[in-house]
Amino acid sequence: MNAAYLKDAESLVLKLMAIPGVSGRENKVMEYIAGQLHKAGAPKNAVQFDNVHRRGRKGDRSNLPERPGGCCAQIGPVPFSPGGEVGNLVLRLPGTLPGKRRLLMAHVDTVPICEGTRPVRRGRYIVPADKNTGLGADNRAGTAVVLSAALEILRRGLPRPPLTFLWTVQEEIGLRGSRFGRLGLLGNPRLAFNYDGGPASKLTVAATGGYRMDIRVIGRASHAGVSPELGVSAITIASLAIAQLHREGWHGRIEKGNRTGTSNVGVIHGGQATNVVTEEVLLRAEARSHNSTFRRRIIRAIEQAFQKAARSVRNVEGLRGEVQIDGRLDYESFRLRDDEPCVLAAEEAVSECGGTPVRAVSNGGLDANWMTVRGIPTVTLGCGQENVHTTSERLYLDEFRRACRIALRLATGSE
Repeated sequence: MNAAYLKDAESLVLKLMAIPGVSGRENKVMEYIAGQLHKAGAPKNAVQFDNVHRRGRKGDRSNLPERPGGCCAQIGPVPFSPGGEVGNLVLRLPGTLPGKRRLLMAHVDTVPICEGTRPVRRGRYIVPADKNTGLGADNRAGTAVVLSAALEILRRGLPRPPLTFLWTVQEEIGLRGSRFGRLGLLGNPRLAFNYDGGPASKLTVAATGGYRMDIRVIGRASHAGVSPELGVSAITIASLAIAQLHREGWHGRIEKGNRTGTSNVGVIHGGQATNVVTEEVLLRAEARSHNSTFRRRIIRAIEQAFQKAARSVRNVEGLRGEVQIDGRLDYESFRLRDDEPCVLAAEEAVSECGGTPVRAVSNGGLDANWMTVRGIPTVTLGCGQENVHTTSERLYLDEFRRACRIALRLATGSE
């Protein structure tokens, strides 16, 4: 392994983490990546952007699940796209060796807690200088791993099979880059490797599916001191629904027979004053399961609990509140075959670089969810990120370097 390659990769990740680029505002980091590729000799027509940031607007029902049987509430369309400054970035290179096209990819966006980060090296780690910010190693470390491999191949003219490098946007807010990106730009890759969080030897071969719900509870306002009996409290309706979900085992970790999943009511907004019976409450909830059928059962349980609660609360005139629910699939679950070529290739590369490959299952979403569902089986490898999405985030450099070695081996078949 060229020692300069690892030194350059470390310098690169420090630069990338310092560039602001939360979801939807990734233009500066994409400009930097494209500039580095062109400086390294990438042909201008080999570097392309898609228009994913303009896709998936209201009314686009692509990738939505079928209506769960027996649901009381309407499943709405994908909400308005958050838009964005830029789409996914693709570098496609012809092969100098025979073989199937390989794809290396990573998302470039970071979560808001990483805005203003100043990465510094301390011993064997890179950490944020400011204890009030995150680091952004999720996923600028993945960005750097993929970019380092691409730059090394371009600068040294390394022999390789046909290659595609992909940097996606808006992963942190619903995997939008992988969900709506133009697959036609990728050149039909047959082995795909996604770089995200965790140790370099971890191979994520399966991940859960996630469904989000916006719940609007509408009651009737009245004066809480003078005439509370005329009101229908939206807070009461929401409370009864959540209590039922908790009591019946449909909130938090869910185990029903041999099926498992999770759900959470994570956001509640409502009420303006203690002397007014609350007329409206807005809630946001989610349901997850590796089993899509069971996930739909969780969704039904949430909908039925809120509808039952709305029917049970009446004022003295017999008037009731109502519930409106819009739901959408954020990402579908997947599980790669045990003999999937990308998994076997990744395991071989990890072993050859001194690691012990470990197959893992994720209870969160990855770009690999949508890539796999859309027909490109994708295994995810880590880059050494720890404590992501927190102010304690750090990058373990030993694992980052190993990830860089693995990526270059996967891209070229050699160090």
